[in-house]
Amino acid sequence: MSTIVESRVRDIRFPTSKELDGSDAMNPDPDYSAAYLELRTDHPDGLEGHGFVFTIGRGNDVQAAAIEVVVQRFIGREVEPLLDDLGSVWRELNNDSQLRWLGPEKGVMHMAIGAVINALWDLKAKKANKPLWLLLAEMSPEELFGLIDLRYLTDAVSEQEALNILRRGAEEKQARIDRVRAEGYAAYTTSPGWLGYSDEKLERLAREAMADGFPQIKLKVGANLQDDIRRVRKAREVCGPDFPIAIDANQRWDVADAIEWVRELAPYDLAWVEEPTSPDDVLGHAAIAEAIAPIPVATGEHVQNRVVFKQMLQAKSLQVLQMDACRVAGVNENITILLLAAHFGVRVCPHAGGVGLCELVQHLSFFDSIAISGQLDNSRMIEFVDHLHEHFLTPVDVHDGRYWPPEAPGSTAEMSQPSLARYEFPNGAEWATTDTPVGVSV
Repeated sequence: MSTIVESRVRDIRFPTSKELDGSDAMNPDPDYSAAYLELRTDHPDGLEGHGFVFTIGRGNDVQAAAIEVVVQRFIGREVEPLLDDLGSVWRELNNDSQLRWLGPEKGVMHMAIGAVINALWDLKAKKANKPLWLLLAEMSPEELFGLIDLRYLTDAVSEQEALNILRRGAEEKQARIDRVRAEGYAAYTTSPGWLGYSDEKLERLAREAMADGFPQIKLKVGANLQDDIRRVRKAREVCGPDFPIAIDANQRWDVADAIEWVRELAPYDLAWVEEPTSPDDVLGHAAIAEAIAPIPVATGEHVQNRVVFKQMLQAKSLQVLQMDACRVAGVNENITILLLAAHFGVRVCPHAGGVGLCELVQHLSFFDSIAISGQLDNSRMIEFVDHLHEHFLTPVDVHDGRYWPPEAPGSTAEMSQPSLARYEFPNGAEWATTDTPVGVSV
């Protein structure tokens, strides 16, 4: 038996606001950040689990403090019993009534639970000497069912229906594993579309995205309608009439504004409209979806838990579900969300970008298409943004417009120690020698 002997939580921030990377109508000056957890054991191989929560600067210290509170209960506990029953571990954390009171099951504490759960999954996959996506894909339907929590969901999907989805997913699973390894998984890119970029930069990056094989790009919108019309028109001129272009308002609009704005942009043939209003407004999203059909509504990166996803699916509020690896309580809850999407027949195109979100969420998409949805067509894509990957020991492999599955053990969440030291806030070398950007707390 081995034991968890130590944890370390670090506030890691990158000054992306300098070049307006990541800028959008709601978040004009983000500093992409990670509240980063290292979970150490006394295993003779020196096994560690790594997890994090993505933020955009101020508030990262609050998120790090929350992770510290959650992780302390595991110091001194034996590793093997924890990893053998991560379903029970998930329920233990989410049923802690005193922490639950701060949500329940949403916000900073829920995301902190996700960081700890994800670190334990990273540890489990490393111990098994498998990448996380393969570890999950090779589990039996019954093992996967033991990981999920259907409380509050059975009016939408029963336990038997969920188990049936998993059993169907197990059929011909090996063939899909082989196919993912041989063909990869479709990616789309947001890199051309940040709101702070000039028209010239947008046009150049759109051309590069097409040349690199990406089957879709996405543009940020929502600050100024005339600017959006001009930018979307320029993207359409560059990409041609048949190339998919999605737009993302990042929650900027009221319901009526969203409907009017999208109708103005509709002549440019939109692949989807993302986060048109508050992520908590289930009925608002439904009204927008009905009004702008057949243009799909995509959302999910800020949906706080499986219960809100259930309601959005029931209300037909979304046609593209954009799960996020760090918004909900880790791998377990995301498996539940994938089951809901499969039950309602809605395609999943996860949110990524940020710091490490591409590295994390790829495992969930590979697993979904292998063992839950069984779908490997190009209608399902993972978002890709080409920055900050160099700070990870196993950076995401995206080429020819596709994600290629990692074979390294773990969840590919581990950052290099030199990067952690350089970008740790506020005393890392990057912050000690750089003027503090607008988006960073002091």
